[in-house]
Amino acid sequence: MRNASFNLTHKERASYRPVSFSDCLTYLKTFFDAFADVRDDWRIRNSGYHDELLRTFRYHIPEQSSVMEIGCGTGELLAGLNPSRGLGIDLSPRMIERAKIKFSTLDFRCSAIETFSEEVGTFDYIVLSDVLAYTYDILVLFKSLKRFCHARTRLIINVHSRLWQPILSLAEFLGLKCRQPVMNWVTREDVTALLALSGFDPVQSYANLICPVHIPFLSRQANRLLPSLVPFKWFSLVNWVVARYPMPPLASGPDVAPPAPSVTVVCPCRNEAGNIPEIARRLPEFGRELELIFVEGNSSDNTYEACLTVRDANPARNISVYRQPGRGKKDAVWLGFSKAKGDVLMILDADMTVQPEDLPAFYLALAEGRAEFVNGSRLVYSMEGDAMRFLNLIANKFFGKMFSFLLGQPIKDTLCGTKVLLRSDFVRLLANQSYFGSFDPFGDFDLIFGAAKLGLKIFDLPIRYRQRSYGETQISRFRHGLMLFRMCTVGLFRLKLK
Repeated sequence: MRNASFNLTHKERASYRPVSFSDCLTYLKTFFDAFADVRDDWRIRNSGYHDELLRTFRYHIPEQSSVMEIGCGTGELLAGLNPSRGLGIDLSPRMIERAKIKFSTLDFRCSAIETFSEEVGTFDYIVLSDVLAYTYDILVLFKSLKRFCHARTRLIINVHSRLWQPILSLAEFLGLKCRQPVMNWVTREDVTALLALSGFDPVQSYANLICPVHIPFLSRQANRLLPSLVPFKWFSLVNWVVARYPMPPLASGPDVAPPAPSVTVVCPCRNEAGNIPEIARRLPEFGRELELIFVEGNSSDNTYEACLTVRDANPARNISVYRQPGRGKKDAVWLGFSKAKGDVLMILDADMTVQPEDLPAFYLALAEGRAEFVNGSRLVYSMEGDAMRFLNLIANKFFGKMFSFLLGQPIKDTLCGTKVLLRSDFVRLLANQSYFGSFDPFGDFDLIFGAAKLGLKIFDLPIRYRQRSYGETQISRFRHGLMLFRMCTVGLFRLKLK
């Protein structure tokens, strides 16, 4: 039975226009205080929708993260994320009262976030689920969140698509959905623009959830498969935006506090003896300290001996040499990263098709806070001679398009060996590695997929791709091409059909 004390008529909702921020708060507080006592009933009736929201939030937010939820209601979503520290903010005293009873281990405060003045620290994630529809001034709301952010904070926002407005209105008329005082219908483009205006940096944007009603087997498959396909993706109910609070520059010079970050360059090498001396000679000094790690991988020439010779001949440089116990580039890179002491981790392939002199530009993109994962792109500038065969070029462009679709961020060249990230982010990435499984012998896609799941800002940096001056390529176009198709399939199911 409908309760007239909270279930607005269509006319009442359509006619309300807030005249001020305080008028809006009074109106919403009255509605949600009355709604609090029946909210559980409506959540049960619409469990399919709420289960799908929780599933997507869990994809973005690892358990035991610190989480703040704005407009937390009675706390079910926040509790479902299993945070190490959870704070829910809601303007309804009745909602907060019920949340405290249901989830006593979490912290709940009654306030509008725009006027919240308590010192509660910063959070890894800030959740705004179906909140912007009730917000008087979205720009003011976003600006008020800055003091709860640290350099790695992510905002996770979901809003309804306006295309669904007639369907949702019909559901309300039929009593399948509670009428609520929706004041705004904002698009993903609106959200990303307002985030940018308020000083945040949008990272990912996508839509999902075709079927908000739970239908055994059918709704689950529809919500995973259809939103990734044209034309179904245009009719998804929920729009998502992930944004970061831009990381401040790590330093502007050696005398700045805190000092510039240190750097570790990991150089996996197999049958590259002729290039090793040139790498050590030409690698510039940059960062607070520079560490060069050679990881030799089962060479049939004297690569390992060349690495030792270079290390011993350059005692003033911090050079280490290791022999990988396993096989494949990933095994070598992961070993190098595990031994690294630098704040910034870099990969430089020993074939020298990417020049050592290019690495300071990667460092600056990260150190200046413009990116959190810097990926080399060989497909912008003209290439030298026979640096890349025609079929390889076509394949690289194809996989770049495919991975841009999978990641929700543009990436032009997935197979360039030079990739750069913070060591602290690599540790987080490893903690989530089981999500994708062990399928990548190169390590490139573990890094790219892992960066996308963490919501890192991925940045393509063009480099000039040179042809080899020593040795032969160790890439098999067809065997490794099949591996790449398999990786795309894994990415499709774990990133898009999640």
